[in-house]
Amino acid sequence: MSTSKRILSRARRVIVQAIPTALGIVILNFFLLQLAPGDAADVLAAEAGSATVETMAEIRSRFGLDLPVIQQLLNYLNNLAHFSLGYSPRYGMPVADLIGQRLPGTLILMSVALSSAIVIGVFLGSIMALFSGRLPDRIISIASLIFYSVPGFWIGLMLILTFSVKLGWLPSGGDSTIGSGLTGIHALLDRARFIVLPAVSLAVFYLAIYARLTRAAMLEVKSQDYVRTARAKGVSPLRLTLRHILRNALIPITTMAGMHVSGLLGGAVVVETVFSWPGLGRLAFEAVMARDFSVLLGILLLSSLVVIFVNAAVDLLQAWLDPRIGESR
Repeated sequence: MSTSKRILSRARRVIVQAIPTALGIVILNFFLLQLAPGDAADVLAAEAGSATVETMAEIRSRFGLDLPVIQQLLNYLNNLAHFSLGYSPRYGMPVADLIGQRLPGTLILMSVALSSAIVIGVFLGSIMALFSGRLPDRIISIASLIFYSVPGFWIGLMLILTFSVKLGWLPSGGDSTIGSGLTGIHALLDRARFIVLPAVSLAVFYLAIYARLTRAAMLEVKSQDYVRTARAKGVSPLRLTLRHILRNALIPITTMAGMHVSGLLGGAVVVETVFSWPGLGRLAFEAVMARDFSVLLGILLLSSLVVIFVNAAVDLLQAWLDPRIGESR
């Protein structure tokens, strides 16, 4: 079967599997959120300073919170069938519009953090494999262990204290300079200054994993017969490392990257809150505090779809790295 046909066949299977998976996630999340104490009416009434029985009953009736749980679920599924994520009582706007405003920030932060972690981790892991058992390997191994052990929020706080408070090199929060009026390349550079600290905080943990994983994978591949055969044929060390060893070592790394997308979404909640980054993670935290379950359900559904899409892309990438994988599936 040709590569294009394998990709199309795999894409069809992913779509077929994604629909029931997403539906199951929606139903499970809906019932789990129903177990949480309170609802949006409690928060809105408390903020208005008029938490009377009549006021709370009116708010619940307005947003359908007084309906039976099964009826609320059916109404939500009906909204999804009409490509609607519902309405946010807390923000007073459609959930889809609210998520659309915050989604780009999280995708940018996740992309920068994950790509940086993979590139730097693979580079450091390659050095560890090339100098296995020697000083560079030991130094990077110790650093990786430290990065793996330290919580991301603590790293974020230390970065703010060092680079924002003490040195004043980078901003401590937000995503751009307020009222700067910058455009073009200047706006891009301004935004890049704001993303450095949150991206580093989110990437350090995963960088340590990719470094150690790359080391282990490359050492395993180096012991294979085809590598010894290529070396005996006189293949240059650089080509041997890039073409044969590193390419095959990337297969477990791409698998791990797909698994880490969900972890990055969870880590974004803490990092975006610490750095006041306007993304889905901070929105999820705000929705939890406001008991805005419509927003939470929308974020959880979107997050599940992103994870499904990324893992499908990883499958296709692995089939390209090693055609035998695509044939076996």
